[in-house]
Amino acid sequence: MTDPTTRFQRLQQRYRDGDLPWDHDTPPPEVMAIAESLPPGRALDLGCGTGRACVYLAARGWHADGVDFIPEAIARAEERVHYAGVADRVRLFIASVTDLHFLREPYDLVIDVGCMHGMTAEELCAYAGEVARLTRSGGLYLLFAHLHDGTSSDTPRWIAKGMVEQLFAPDFEVERIEYGVTHVCDTSWPSAWYWLRRR
Repeated sequence: MTDPTTRFQRLQQRYRDGDLPWDHDTPPPEVMAIAESLPPGRALDLGCGTGRACVYLAARGWHADGVDFIPEAIARAEERVHYAGVADRVRLFIASVTDLHFLREPYDLVIDVGCMHGMTAEELCAYAGEVARLTRSGGLYLLFAHLHDGTSSDTPRWIAKGMVEQLFAPDFEVERIEYGVTHVCDTSWPSAWYWLRRR
């Protein structure tokens, strides 16, 4: 897993260069399915990037908060929110997802599409604590992460298979896991979607 400063610099440069192969007009189908299956409530998008999930949820009646530590990402998200006409239902914050002290009320839905899998062990512990604190009892935490099994040269970059279940076991029940392979440009990684329910 990469050093936080190095990770910030790398991601910031990608936003400045517009090199964002993961950024699409709509969120992944898994997020859209959740938005359609649950009654609108309060949602939190961790590592929100350009705000596509927040906009999608807000357009369907949700109140959505998005957090990202890259200022350029939040600037793009603000433009997208304004253009979509949902500024009254979306709040955006420049902050680390490991320290969300400024957020208080619990959320019905917390999502993370590719944020936590690059964190250090110390960051992961702080992150898991914040997710548990901010997800209401009975609320859903939807996570997408790249995985490794300890044999790949990419091992430092992603989260070990089985770590998600271990990290969140004290506060969440795993309802469902879907393993797959993610393709970005010419590169592929093992990955998984996790549906975890707050106890």
